[in-house]
Amino acid sequence: MNTTTQHQVHISRDGHLHLDNEPHAVPDGVDPSQVAVHILHIEAAGTGLPVRAHSQDDRTGSSFDMQVMPDGTTQAAGAPPAAPLPTADQTAPLFDRLVAAQAAGRAHDFATATPAADNILMQLTAEQGDTAYGTLEAARFRADLAYLSGEYTFATTSWTWLALTWFDHLGPGKRRTQIAAQNAAQSWMQLPPHEAGPLAADLVNMLLEVTDPERTETMRAQIAERLAAAGN
Repeated sequence: MNTTTQHQVHISRDGHLHLDNEPHAVPDGVDPSQVAVHILHIEAAGTGLPVRAHSQDDRTGSSFDMQVMPDGTTQAAGAPPAAPLPTADQTAPLFDRLVAAQAAGRAHDFATATPAADNILMQLTAEQGDTAYGTLEAARFRADLAYLSGEYTFATTSWTWLALTWFDHLGPGKRRTQIAAQNAAQSWMQLPPHEAGPLAADLVNMLLEVTDPERTETMRAQIAERLAAAGN
């Protein structure tokens, strides 16, 4: 494939997706941008080369150039993979700020990454709502940062909320929901007993709601064992 070719992604105000002027079906509960990235990822994975695209989302008025990499990650078109962009400038395009925050997170520069992620999350919540796909992706990134930086209470509550929200969006048995549930439990296990106790009920209720009880039996037994040990 010629990497100078740039695909055109257009998402209308009512959520219809066109890729290079051809319509593509969007499953219920899935954001059109996710479908577009998935299609472009298939091409990138097949060629082993980045795929460039220009995205226009009429729902938010956003417009940006991006690259979808063979591993499925995205980055700003032409941006070096590990070179952070300035994060202090909150007037920079949202996509550029996200790339910069992700680069800072990979470098464990949490003093830069965390406030940048918070600002991105607040902006998306205000513009798109707290359960829009873009907002959920920003919340996932913020939860990752919380776990990596040792904010285990924040990580536990964030992943618990994400698991329930993905469950509402996608239904039972979906990978995103299961990963979020596992991450919530893993974050909770890192908490000291006095912080773990108050979060246990919500965590267990979430595990029972988003998947078959048999699949989380071992996980819930570990939680109960830890609570019992803390009570002795």
